[in-house]
Parts: sequence; C-alpha cells; structure tokens
Amino acid sequence: MTRRLAILVRHGDYEQRPETPSALQPFPLTEKGKSQAHAAGVEIAALCKTGNWKLSPVISCSRQLRAWQTAETLAQSLKSELNLPAVVEESEGLAERSVGALANLTIEEIEAVIAADPRHKPLPYGWKSRSDYKLPFQGAESLQEAGQRVTDYLVSQMTLLQESAATVAKIFVGHGASFRHAAHRLGVIEFDDIAQLSMHHARPIVLEANDKMSWRQVHGEWKNRYPDEPATD
Repeated sequence: MTRRLAILVRHGDYEQRPETPSALQPFPLTEKGKSQAHAAGVEIAALCKTGNWKLSPVISCSRQLRAWQTAETLAQSLKSELNLPAVVEESEGLAERSVGALANLTIEEIEAVIAADPRHKPLPYGWKSRSDYKLPFQGAESLQEAGQRVTDYLVSQMTLLQESAATVAKIFVGHGASFRHAAHRLGVIEFDDIAQLSMHHARPIVLEANDKMSWRQVHGEWKNRYPDEPATD
C-alpha cells in the first residue's frame, strides 16, 4: 500500500509590519528567511533519501511573496540535492486567515475602524487569536474557516497524488495559523493545543494520509508558544 505524505512548510522569516495581522502582507523574506528556506530544502532532501520517498515535482504554495520565495528556494535546493526539476504552483487555498477589507491595517487601526462604524459592536478581547471569530467586513474569515479551506486543499491534492512508489510526498508552503487549524481539522492536534503551538519558520512537519484520508503526524516538531508571546501568524 502506498504511503501519502504531506510536507507542510511555514514560510521563512520575512519583513513583517509590526502589530499587523500577517495574512496579506506583501513583503519579502529577510536574509534569515532565505537561509531558513534553503536549510528546509536540504532537510527535506535528506528525508527523501533516508525514507526512499518519491517527491512530487510540484511544490504548492500560497500567493504571498514570502511563501512563493520560500517555495522557489526549496525548488533550488531540491534541484541541487536530488536533481529534481521542481516547479512552484501558487494557490489561494493555502493562504493565511484573511481579514478582508481590513487587510494590512494594524491592530490599533482595525479597532479604530470598528469603533467608528455604528453597525458594529466593539471587538471582543483577544479577537485576533480566537479561532471562531470573524471580523464583520467583506472578505474576512475566521481562523477555523481558513483551516477548513487549507484542509480541503490538502485533501484534494493528496487524493490526486500519483501512486507510483511505496511512499509519495508533496510539499505545501503556507502559513502557521491556517496550517495549525487545518491540522486540528485533520485530527492531528487537539483544539486546545492550537493556541499553545506555532510553527517554526521553514521547518517541515510531515503528515501521513491513509486511503481513507485519516491523518497522523510522522515527522517534525511544533513550536511551543509561551503565554506572553505575541502571535505573528
């Protein structure tokens, strides 16, 4: 029976605007982020060699520059390490949770917009990290909705993965919060763990999906989030 592996990679460190929900920020990787992405490619290549994994030549990533740059760097590393001519395919299915019409505003600016709009009540405490909360503006999602979107994309892509080897794997480059919520929906982490965990920049977490699309984690470590640590995803 063929094993199907989804290799989840959060983008590398990037030039993020402070105190701003990160979903649609258009900024590039830092030099540190580029190095992280290169190291991830070397790590994934080593996993493929050790486990005799057949890696899909298509790397899926979100449309944000930081994810695309991470995926392109992975492709370069895989070409060098595995002689794999990988190509990058962008998809909105892998995007981070959207705040819709309020994209790229700071938290303070978002709260001011809400306060000035007579249609809306003040934002609830901790709204940014609440899994079920969705800003009352066009195009906004809750974290759970973003997680379901990513889940649907992962399942569709893994179902299509060709079974031409004992173990087939595909790389997905996306974002920490939507990946965590997808992992919960796939049964990999508990709901209460979502807020306690993050993802390391450009460090792969590998999930295995069986023929019935039941999932389990087989490689990698989540990042523990400290109580006072600000969320950047």
